[in-house]
Amino acid sequence: MSVVAFAPASTANVSVGFDVLGAAMAPLDGTLLGDRVLVADTEGDFALGKTGAFAHKLPDDFKQNIVYDCYLAYEKALEQKGIGRKPLVMTLEKNMPVGSGLGSSATSIVAAFVALNAFYDQALSEHELMLLMGELEGQISGSVHYDNVAPCHFGGMQLVLDEAGVVSQTLPSFDDWYWVLCYPGINVSTSAARSILPAQYRRQDCLTYGRRLAGFVHASHTGQEPVAAAMLKDVIAEPYRSQLIPGFDAVREQAAAMGALATGISGSGPTVFCVLKDLSQAEKLKGWLAEHFIQNQDGFCHICKIDAEGARVTGTEL
Repeated sequence: MSVVAFAPASTANVSVGFDVLGAAMAPLDGTLLGDRVLVADTEGDFALGKTGAFAHKLPDDFKQNIVYDCYLAYEKALEQKGIGRKPLVMTLEKNMPVGSGLGSSATSIVAAFVALNAFYDQALSEHELMLLMGELEGQISGSVHYDNVAPCHFGGMQLVLDEAGVVSQTLPSFDDWYWVLCYPGINVSTSAARSILPAQYRRQDCLTYGRRLAGFVHASHTGQEPVAAAMLKDVIAEPYRSQLIPGFDAVREQAAAMGALATGISGSGPTVFCVLKDLSQAEKLKGWLAEHFIQNQDGFCHICKIDAEGARVTGTEL
């Protein structure tokens, strides 16, 4: 028996929702922007293989790979439920660049858990899986936060609550928004992006953050597109993280000239996102970004819509 699961890339923060808002992304051209994980039965010992465009960026020792930690955590959860383990092997298809701001670690973690859970006939509930995903994501980032793993797993635009037994809830999204995502090819580690943030914020910035996040959530639920777009401004991270991203100010200026509703940093960067309503303008902006923002062969640019499906089983072979 074998099973393959896919988990999509995600844009966390979405400017207005630092650590509490995230959206899964799906390129219009059908590209599977995300990682895949294969789980297969075996008669031998556990092993974890790696393949994919960015596999060479991963440690050679599979015990240093986050997917191995997912395997251990899942086996422990099964043991706590009194469920016997099955001999298996795993393969990670690493299609997402590490340190891209597109939820690279989350795609590996979510795909691993979804594949393992399918292999074990859904032995864990969705809620139990999500708690494990947050825990494993916290191993990498230093603290548990769900703004990548929640949209990656559930799909859509997710508002993280983490209260009253609810991890996140889906926000309505605007179907005619095109999200242009561009990864320049350089890396910005999450820890570096967090360390550049101030330890304390002015009261006015906190009030502005709360007002805009509440405004965006309300506008999303009531279909007020111009209001929602106007709220997509970041006073918490972007003023500091933008200095880690060469050319960010030029991207914002060019996007605005092409009619973008908003421009921001995806997660902790260096990927940027631009929201447009006109597909032809989105295509033009994609071309401009490819010429002026991408810095090496690792970079890429996609025009996306929000992926409503999230992580899913896609077959039995990579």
